[in-house]
Amino acid sequence: MHSLTLLDWLAFGVFAASWAIYSTLVDRHPALRRRSVIAAMDEHRRRWMRVMATRDNRIMDTNIVGNLMNSTSFLANTAIFILGGLVAMLGSPELGARVFGALPFATAPDPAAWEMKIALLLLIFVRAFFELTWALRQFNYCSIVMGGISQDPQDPGQAHHAEMAAKVANRAAGHFNSGLRAYYFGLAALAWILHPLALILASLLVMRELYRREFRSVVREALRS
Repeated sequence: MHSLTLLDWLAFGVFAASWAIYSTLVDRHPALRRRSVIAAMDEHRRRWMRVMATRDNRIMDTNIVGNLMNSTSFLANTAIFILGGLVAMLGSPELGARVFGALPFATAPDPAAWEMKIALLLLIFVRAFFELTWALRQFNYCSIVMGGISQDPQDPGQAHHAEMAAKVANRAAGHFNSGLRAYYFGLAALAWILHPLALILASLLVMRELYRREFRSVVREALRS
């Protein structure tokens, strides 16, 4: 039984730096962002809204927005269930010590260390919940903007409102990506319960996998071709 060690703090620093650096570079560095799947999908959503504005029947478009809202809602609801489980774990340090102390290479934390590790997971999934629910609201706003776009091709405001809908949809997708990223790093933070070295390894693996999917995947090449 022990409290947080220097290795624990080092592992937490690697975890926090991995998430912060990756998110900052991908979301805020223009040159890097332009090469990502996120930027490619932003352009496809703009093209979707421009084409949508020219259609008389927009049932297909509203169904697409509905599917996006359903997947976002599913992850937001799942985050609530995860938070409930974490709150229960927060109140049972003795159970956690017995369970994880029996695992190979896992160390049984004292109550203070246990609470800090579970508190980190709570913060991560609270962030995921807020990002996903805000994305859900923005997809809802997008559907309302779409409903207000004129079907008259001579209407000078048609292109403007289509671009507005695209911007709202892209912002919603951005927050959805942030929420999904929180899920990935939440899984990495779970490794801290086993061992601080597991947290370091999991953080680097998550960052590598996110980079591969957003910059080196076959899907990215297909979307940018």
